[in-house]
This record gives sequence, structure tokens and C-alpha cells, in this order.
Amino acid sequence: MKVNRSEKKELVDKLKNELDSSSSVIVSHYSGLTVNESEQIRAEMRNNGAKFKVTKNRLTKLALEQTKFKDLIDLFTGPTAIAYSDDPVAPAKVSSNFAKKLKNFKIIGGGYDGEKIDIEKINFLATLPSMDELRGKILGLISAPAQKIASIVKEPSGQLARLVSAHGENMDKSN
Repeated sequence: MKVNRSEKKELVDKLKNELDSSSSVIVSHYSGLTVNESEQIRAEMRNNGAKFKVTKNRLTKLALEQTKFKDLIDLFTGPTAIAYSDDPVAPAKVSSNFAKKLKNFKIIGGGYDGEKIDIEKINFLATLPSMDELRGKILGLISAPAQKIASIVKEPSGQLARLVSAHGENMDKSN
């Protein structure tokens, strides 16, 4: 399928906008992946709030030139794919998991908040909790004091009832 000049410009503009709103970008080589494996990666990225695209290097370089990730341009040689998201952890986490499972999927570098990062930093990002996991933990921390307050508020009345009951039992024994 041949893409005309205006369609290429549209693709570059769309990718530029998506990359501009991303916190992290992971660049990988995917040569030799089956269609099924590629679909698994895409689905897992989607499930984690990230995107995974196989793009033409020349068009991706044009899009990157206008973003905070312009330092990644030199990574685009050979069969490359990009994973990106506004969640800084999701692309690294999913990419790292697939790099461990699939011998034909190799992470070659990436960017975090405009800074070029190496595989060591990508693997570190992959170990961090995702934004959704962090949100869940924060909600747990916020709701925990409310639960404690509710149990404390109920507790004095429970103590009072036990005290009255014990006092009543003592009165019965003394009579």
C-alpha cells in the first residue's frame, strides 16, 4: 500500500502529538515476531494504558524531531517498534516482560520525560508500580483512617455495653 505525501504528514503529526503527551517511550527491535506475538504485545500494552506501534523509521524520526524525545532518533535503524504512554511505567513494564518471554523482541533504548534512558533504567522503571497500582495504594491509605475512625467511634459504645453487662453480673453475684 502506497501512502501519499499528505497521508504521511498526517501520520507524522498524529505520532508527534501522541509522543508529546507521553511520559515514556520504549524502542525495540521486533524482527522475527509472529503476528500472534505482535498482537499479544499490542493487547497487553492496551490493557496497561500504553500503545505499541510498528512504524516507518523515517516517519518516526520526523515526528520525534519535534518532541522532547528527539534524542531517540539514532535508535531507529532496522525493524523498530515503539511503546509509549502517559504512564511512565507501563511501556517499560510490558516491554520488559515480553523481552524476557520472546527471543525476537529486544529493547534497544528509550526515553523518560524527554531524557534518553538505557536498558538498565528501563528495567528499573519496569519494577516500579504502575499509575493504577499507585492510585489503588493511595486510595487504600486514604480509606484506612476512615475505617479506623469508624471502629473507634463504635468501640466506646461497645466498651460501655460490656462495662454495664459486667457491672450487672457483679450485682447479680452480690445479691
